[in-house]
Amino acid sequence: MQLYVKKFEELSLDELYDILAARADVFIMEQNCVCFDPDGADKEAYHVYYKEDGKIVAYLRVIDKGKRLDEVSIGRVISLKRRCGLGTALMKEGLRVAKEKFGAEKVKIGAQLYAKPFYEGVGFKQVSEQYLEDDIPHIYMLAEV
Repeated sequence: MQLYVKKFEELSLDELYDILAARADVFIMEQNCVCFDPDGADKEAYHVYYKEDGKIVAYLRVIDKGKRLDEVSIGRVISLKRRCGLGTALMKEGLRVAKEKFGAEKVKIGAQLYAKPFYEGVGFKQVSEQYLEDDIPHIYMLAEV
């Protein structure tokens, strides 16, 4: 398994296509979430992902503060291989990238409520009341890095 960290302009067309396809597979097909995924933030983000046998198996993006949220943020977190520690490893890499590339001291996420225990396991704490995003319950969470 290979880790990649790339800015938008460093992604090949095939990599971008594979990222968008993986996100659509999880958010649109699996979670039945009707949303406009290419929200403009991809162009400002670092894309962090693992590939295995030429396929993306886990992905997230890291965005500088003020671009989407008031802190450096991580979003679009997906793992196509589950219950094997890959999501945890990916989040740790995301936090490392946030600190290394954007000088983050804190990282904020808008987490789906059901995933709260997962994010708590990598150091995030709930900092908001529940809210709806794309008809899915979310909460804001914050981690120090």
